[in-house]
Amino acid sequence: MPGRKGRGGKGGKGGGSVSDRRGLSVRVKTAKRRKTSSTRWLKRQLNDPYVAEAKRLGLRSRAAFKLIELDERFKLLSRGAAVADLGCAPGGWCQVALERVGDTGHVVGIDIQEVEPIAGVDLILGDIMEDDALAALTEALGGKADVVLSDMAARATGHKQTDHLRTMALAGAAYDFAARVLKPGGAFVTKVLLGGTEKELLDLLKRDFEKVSHAKPPSSRKGSSEMYVVATGFRGEGGKAG
Repeated sequence: MPGRKGRGGKGGKGGGSVSDRRGLSVRVKTAKRRKTSSTRWLKRQLNDPYVAEAKRLGLRSRAAFKLIELDERFKLLSRGAAVADLGCAPGGWCQVALERVGDTGHVVGIDIQEVEPIAGVDLILGDIMEDDALAALTEALGGKADVVLSDMAARATGHKQTDHLRTMALAGAAYDFAARVLKPGGAFVTKVLLGGTEKELLDLLKRDFEKVSHAKPPSSRKGSSEMYVVATGFRGEGGKAG
């Protein structure tokens, strides 16, 4: 798969690290029909070393580095593992997961947006808030999962409290699914926004997993309010092992 040689996201031969590229800067002029906000976004993209490195490695998004960094810290993905990626578009996390679980592993992704095919990954078009989509995802897994990943976030409204609540609703839905399909010892990762995980969900995770942590990968943009909750050592439904 494109980017396999770049495992770990630190750059291949002759490429240098992501941090090596931070000294370069590209200026973007505001076109007559381009909004100032669009110009700022384009400038940020052009000057983002993670965007450049993702392109060089054939990864579909800079977000792929977030999973790489989380995996390096928490050791989530292993050879032969079964992985479900919720909200997988455009497919960067699926690419990383596939590389790390190898040919003996199994990666299934689902999103409400159509995702360009990835060889070796089962992709489902559907909404995890709907029962038929979850049934299709469960069927595609063909059994229990070792890891359930969710990088889902609700479309931003500009109102922080609303955005937080909507994203937490997605995180809760992701865990509802994870609790049904994870193997004992499995791991769950989901995006949350600044303010952390709601107490109700956090209490469930602490009950059901041996360890629960909050983490902000280095590749998360400094101005972003996103962070991730990482739960490892699934005890089984209801917090009981087996």
